[in-house]
Amino acid sequence: NSSESHNCAKSILTSDRLQIVVTLSEFFNETWEAANCANCLKNNSEGLSNSTEEFLDLFNKSLTCFEHNLQGQAIDLSPNNYTEVCKNCNETYTKLNDLYNHLQRMNRQGGESAHSAHLCIDVEDAMNITRKLWSRTFNCSLPCSDTVPVIAVSSFILFLPIVFYLSSFLHSKQKKRILILPKRIQSNASLVNIQEKYS
Repeated sequence: NSSESHNCAKSILTSDRLQIVVTLSEFFNETWEAANCANCLKNNSEGLSNSTEEFLDLFNKSLTCFEHNLQGQAIDLSPNNYTEVCKNCNETYTKLNDLYNHLQRMNRQGGESAHSAHLCIDVEDAMNITRKLWSRTFNCSLPCSDTVPVIAVSSFILFLPIVFYLSSFLHSKQKKRILILPKRIQSNASLVNIQEKYS
């Protein structure tokens, strides 16, 4: 029925006591909003955005790399020895991680989907899965690129007390002992000297 009259919608959607069609429609709309599904789509919702497709492609490459480097070695590997995976999949994982961070920054500014807030749940779940595999299962880690700035700032902060105490020592007026000569008659020793001069 192509009629859009209120009576038609009322008779179709709210005719039963549970209003199952309305309830299901609200549930799916709330799920769509909570999962930020629109953030994975283009503006006109015709399909996945280019960045989402690129991310999912890199995600699949990462999982393929993990699987490829584990084949035939699962028996020989101890639970904490996955050096081949870490070494061979490092480049793919780094690209995926960098792309995810870029998508997060772009999404906060209103990227391709023109919806701000979080990335869609598919992208976030895919990245969570990959990070768990990389860090917990394979015990791999990325080299920290912020090592030099952290060391520099830490050294500067540790050096501050030395600078403070040194500057306060150099710039403070040091109390010098000033001897005040008494204005009374000199002691007996000086009187003896005077008598010796006269005699």
